Amino acid sequence: MENKNSKIRTLWLCGALHAFTHIYHVALIPLYLLIQKDFQLASVEAATLLVTVMGLSYFLPSYLMGILADRVSRKKLLAYGLAINGLGFVGLSFAPSYSIALLCVVIAGLGGSFYHPAATALVARLYPVGTGRALGLVGIGASAGFCFSPIYSGWRAVHGSWRDPVLELGVLGIIAAAIFYWLAEEDRLPESETHLSKPTEKMFPTPALWLFFIAASFAFSLRDFAGSGTGSLSSLFLQQGHGLSPKFTGLALSGIFMASAISNPLFGGLSDGGRMKWTSLVLFIAAVMMAIFPHVSKNWIIPTLAIYGFFFMASYPMVEAAIMESVHDSVRGRVFGLFITVGGLIGNLSHWAVGYWVKHLGEQSQLTSAYFPIFGLLAIFVLLSLIGLPCLHAIRKKEILEHVEQPLPVAARGEPK
Repeated sequence: MENKNSKIRTLWLCGALHAFTHIYHVALIPLYLLIQKDFQLASVEAATLLVTVMGLSYFLPSYLMGILADRVSRKKLLAYGLAINGLGFVGLSFAPSYSIALLCVVIAGLGGSFYHPAATALVARLYPVGTGRALGLVGIGASAGFCFSPIYSGWRAVHGSWRDPVLELGVLGIIAAAIFYWLAEEDRLPESETHLSKPTEKMFPTPALWLFFIAASFAFSLRDFAGSGTGSLSSLFLQQGHGLSPKFTGLALSGIFMASAISNPLFGGLSDGGRMKWTSLVLFIAAVMMAIFPHVSKNWIIPTLAIYGFFFMASYPMVEAAIMESVHDSVRGRVFGLFITVGGLIGNLSHWAVGYWVKHLGEQSQLTSAYFPIFGLLAIFVLLSLIGLPCLHAIRKKEILEHVEQPLPVAARGEPK
């Protein structure tokens, strides 16, 4: 975009939509036990399944949404997607049965699937230089959404019904979609790159690049599994292991995301000078804090979750920037769509898996020590996800060395530091 003001405005509007996308991801987490009681479900596993189903509906269409993001207006995709997401939550708030609730979260997840392929590609196009910092700034929206949502839904449910925050957040999302459609600018390539705007026939021209990409996608799906699982497991751990209220649980979970409003742009900008170094650092520290968390006293619950979130959430804009810089704009939507399809499908199984594990703890679910091995396993998954970093490094290096048909823009070239 030629107009600097419209470019900045669109960046911050993408951040606002990012907030709503993740508000919906975690709004139900403090409400599991209330939902179980309302629908008279046999176990909490069925309540956690709602979030898993929403996540699967979010990530399954991601590759198709990536194709659309490479071919049609990214602005319109973002606005329509948030409107559908909000409508799904409005429907959920009125669901008379568990089966209807499942249908509503499918609709909500489908609407949410519009966001990441379109938004990530749009931001990378707007900011071919300093991509990590730009995605980090957009990540502030995710931090705000993740932070606000569990606090609000937990507090509102205590003072009413679990349905009240679900309805109100749904309506707010529909309003935000209309504002975005009105104020955001259509994205287009700079004139110097218009000759490269036609989508390439293949995302990756060689089997080796495909292999590296699949390996990276699977590796970071372990990070996503651990991160999503930590949210749901912490909710059940605090309410059942420590006997804490949904209100306190929502506040504690918000600590994961509160500090990431600082760490996302901070580490995103730092990583523009070395993706692998900074991403490895934040994920290693996050894994350590994840393993420590169930051992701390009640007074240290919120600080520990905040430190964990400060580092863990910062990995997302850095990894996203590494992916965007490895391929040309014409295939970024598809590449990122496929990446989050793999990561999302595996990662969102964690909500159901955590519910399953806790159900099989039986009476031991009231003991904090019973949760130690599960948190430890999730920490190991975070460490294993670091395997994805050299894979992304290899993709970028090989694409340059093998002279793909449509080379990277000059600003994005060079090996990661």
